[in-house]
Amino acid sequence: MKPNDEHPPQGIGTDVRQPPRAWSLDRLHDMLRIRRLEERCAELYGEQKIRGFLHLAIGEEAVAAGVLPNLQPQDNVVATYREHGHALLRGVAMNAIMAEMFGKQEGCSRGRGGSMHLFDAATRFWGGNAIVGGGLPLAVGLALADQLAPRPGCVTACFFGEGAVAEGAFHESLNLAALWRLPVLFICENNLYAMGTALSRSQSQIDLTAKAASYGLPTAHINGMNLLAVHAAAQAAIERVRAGQTPFFLELHTYRFRAHSMFDAELYRDKAEVERWKQHDPIQAFAAQLQAAGLLEPQELEQLDGRSRAEVEAAVAFAEAGTWEPPEQLGRDVLTPRPA
Repeated sequence: MKPNDEHPPQGIGTDVRQPPRAWSLDRLHDMLRIRRLEERCAELYGEQKIRGFLHLAIGEEAVAAGVLPNLQPQDNVVATYREHGHALLRGVAMNAIMAEMFGKQEGCSRGRGGSMHLFDAATRFWGGNAIVGGGLPLAVGLALADQLAPRPGCVTACFFGEGAVAEGAFHESLNLAALWRLPVLFICENNLYAMGTALSRSQSQIDLTAKAASYGLPTAHINGMNLLAVHAAAQAAIERVRAGQTPFFLELHTYRFRAHSMFDAELYRDKAEVERWKQHDPIQAFAAQLQAAGLLEPQELEQLDGRSRAEVEAAVAFAEAGTWEPPEQLGRDVLTPRPA
């Protein structure tokens, strides 16, 4: 049974075998790095050192931490405007991410993109996309290019929110991916609220896997607050996509603890609902699971957290010391020189 749109999921995908200790500590560290980065960004936004839009994924860390370790360097990653954790775990340096937040030219997009447009060709992280559903056609194009090149065995992982399911681009993209048998893993991060609109108020069919299945895609619905469940489901889905060079739809049921953006008054959900979901904090839940299994000592959790905070502060110092792009370079890349 799928959870409704008001209460945390119970017992979905929790029967996952306990992985090795070193791997588990790495995944816990991944989630802590994302959480501390975003918490610091919220503070810096309040200090007006980060400007523009800022969308935080606090509470959703198990998604990036569970999916991305399954990908290989040759794979493509396309994300949404809530992509800081995806970029970080894909291998984009925290220094480059923070400098981009500050608008400095040492940022991964030379300070021109900011929070919503993190980009790094070296890690095949193709955004950061501010348009709802905008990454879906891009993912299909990347997979088609891999098919035509050819680059056999490559996977394109496309992250998007449930709000994108209402866009025409979602249906066009899934249709073409199925029709052309393209190796795309469509990952829907269903946090129940597209900006301030609950899924049940905008979609007559809230079983999103049914929409994907209508195009012939195999699907799975997983508790996105459970790191081990996400990892196991993503691993199986990616192996299937890679082997068959065909698409797959993975819905991860998750929840953001913060507002949609720093401008959001958050009048569409009550505090009691948020508090219920916080009881399923993926970091606290995974740490407790490791401690119960004898794989994590309290001081180790403190050490991992300390390392995460130190990395964030080093990135802030890097961004503070960064430089603004000179005005005479602002026209760079606006026009492409005609080939000789």
